[in-house]
Amino acid sequence: MIKILGTAVMVSMLAGSALAAEMELKFGHVGAPGSLFAVSVDEFAKRVNAQMKGRVKIATFGSSQLGKDKELLQKLKLGTVDFALPSSVMSTVSDQFGLFEMPYLVQSRGHMKRIEKEIFWSQIAPSAEAKGYKVLAIWENGFRHITNNLRPIDQPGDLQGIKLRTPKGAWRVKMFKSYGANPTPMSFSEVFTALKTGVIDGQENPFAQIHSAKFQEVQKYLSLTGHVYTPAYVLVGKKKWDSLPADIRADLERIAKESQSYVYDTAAALETDLLGKLEAGGMTVNTADKAAFVKASDGIYKDFASSVSGGQAMVDKALSLADGS
Repeated sequence: MIKILGTAVMVSMLAGSALAAEMELKFGHVGAPGSLFAVSVDEFAKRVNAQMKGRVKIATFGSSQLGKDKELLQKLKLGTVDFALPSSVMSTVSDQFGLFEMPYLVQSRGHMKRIEKEIFWSQIAPSAEAKGYKVLAIWENGFRHITNNLRPIDQPGDLQGIKLRTPKGAWRVKMFKSYGANPTPMSFSEVFTALKTGVIDGQENPFAQIHSAKFQEVQKYLSLTGHVYTPAYVLVGKKKWDSLPADIRADLERIAKESQSYVYDTAAALETDLLGKLEAGGMTVNTADKAAFVKASDGIYKDFASSVSGGQAMVDKALSLADGS
C-alpha cells in the first residue's frame, strides 16, 4: 500500500512538472510573414523559449490570425491572448500615446531611445496601465512613407482628394485631413484588397510593412515622406500579467527589453534593403519636400498641445532631446 501511494505521489509530481513546463503564452500581431513585426516577435519567442525552457513557451500568431489590432486589445483584457504588438492604435487607448502621432517628431532611433527614457516610462506607460494594460518594452513599426496609384507626392497639396488608408487613430486622420487627403481608417489586413479594387488610392506605412504585405504589386508610387515614426509596444493585459509568478514576469520583461537592440538593428538593415526591392518591384520612388510637410504640420501640434493633458510639455521635452541623435 505504501509503495502504491509512493508511486502515485511520484506520478503526480511528474505530471505537475510537465504541466509547469507546458505553460504556453500566445503572442498575436498583425504583421505578415517577413515583416518587422513578424521577425521581432519570432526572435522574442526564440529567446524566451531558449532561456525559459521548462517554464514558458511563446507561441506566435501573425497576419491577424488572433484578431486585428482592436480585437487583440480586447483579447488582452479578457486573457485569451497574452501578448500583442500594437502601434498607432494605442492612441485610441490613451491620448498620451498621440505624442508619437506628431509628424516629424522622432528623428532617429537614438532620439527615440532618449524619448523612451525621459518621457515614455514616466508619463505615457502609466496611462496604459490605467486602462488595464502593461507595456513591457518598446520595439518598432518604423518611419512611414506614402504609396498611392494617382501621382508622386512631393508637397502636402499633392495629397488633395487622395483616398488614403490610415490606422484607426484620430491623430493620423487629423494630420492627413490637414494635408488635404481623404483619410480612411482601415484595419491593416484589409488594405491590400482595398488598394487592388480601388476602394482606396493609397496608404502609408514603413518599408517593412509595405514590402511584406506586397503593396508594391498594387501601388505605382512610393513617396519618401518619413512623416511619422511609430514605435511598437510589447503589450500584455494587466490582470493576466499580474496573475503570473513574479519570476516569470521578471524574465519575460527583461527579454522583451533586451530584444529592442535586435529589433532596431534589423529595422535599420531592412530600410536599406527593402527600398531597393520596392523599386525593383516596379514602384516609382520620389523624395518628398519634407520642409513643406513640416510647415503644414503646425496645426496638428497645436491641437495636441491644447487637447491632451501635458501635451505641450511632452512635445517640448521630446524636441529638446533631438540633438546628438
